[in-house]
Amino acid sequence: MAEQKQYRFGIDAGGTKVAYGLFDQEGTLIDREEHPSRRTDDGPAFADCMIRTVKEMTERNGLSKEQILGVGVGMPSYIIYDKGYIYLTSALENVKDFYMRDYMQERLSLPVLLDNDSNIAALAESRKGAGRGEKHMVYMAVSTGIGTGIIINGELFRGSYGFAGEAGHMIATPDDGLYCGCGNRGCFMSWASGQNVPRHARIRMEKGLDGGAVSLLSQTDPGKLSGVEILDACKKGDPLALELLDQMAKYIGVCVYNVYEMLNIKTFVFGGGLTAFGDLLFDRVRAVFDGYNHIKDFPVDFRFAGLKKDYGIIGAAELLV
Repeated sequence: MAEQKQYRFGIDAGGTKVAYGLFDQEGTLIDREEHPSRRTDDGPAFADCMIRTVKEMTERNGLSKEQILGVGVGMPSYIIYDKGYIYLTSALENVKDFYMRDYMQERLSLPVLLDNDSNIAALAESRKGAGRGEKHMVYMAVSTGIGTGIIINGELFRGSYGFAGEAGHMIATPDDGLYCGCGNRGCFMSWASGQNVPRHARIRMEKGLDGGAVSLLSQTDPGKLSGVEILDACKKGDPLALELLDQMAKYIGVCVYNVYEMLNIKTFVFGGGLTAFGDLLFDRVRAVFDGYNHIKDFPVDFRFAGLKKDYGIIGAAELLV
């Protein structure tokens, strides 16, 4: 009797969407699912949705529970890795103080591994993407939130408790700026993330700080304004949108420089929704970084993620390897 093939699930859960991948034992993606994140859910409700989807995909593909090696989950959270515990989630403020790993394992009767979303992306890009072959690498997520995953000597560095790499919550302007879900004002994420830049746009328009002219951004319902509209307005030369672009570049560039100064890792891989801005944003990020980096004899490499939209589900599945 032929041995049954084995499969793994990878789940990439973010502040905007939740993506699911079903992989065979060779790492080939055989099924994919995606749905919007339910931003008001608490931990159990958020986990229940993932549990239902895993069960539906398992049934849809005609698989038995015995064929599933496990489920890897990436969350945009402060996670105590060894305990599978979510302390807080700035992009999903009700998902906190929750032992998600054990909750999902009990209801799926499958092994579950839980890690930070930037960590799983770093793992994917290090093993199969733009960082392949690099001994050390920093993956920087620039999306709904901002975070980093750190690869040292080919291995994920999680720190003492499991949430190393929360670079987006390092403080840029102490006690000055928008309040972030991390509990502080003035962190890098509050200035430059896809979640918060539209908030800055709305505040500027409400206060008449849009250059004296009516911004193209005012044509969008303020509650629905996102990076997509800002990018489109930038391409059309809208002054407010370009001001916001420079703001993003400034704070992302300074964040990268601080991480480089701390770790002296030369390879940065950028992934996430804001990479859709391409060179329009990242040429500016590079210029900000270079303006602070006065040691020019040692190259620092900026790369875009190589695994496109699937890096999160690939990395989550890689937790089980």
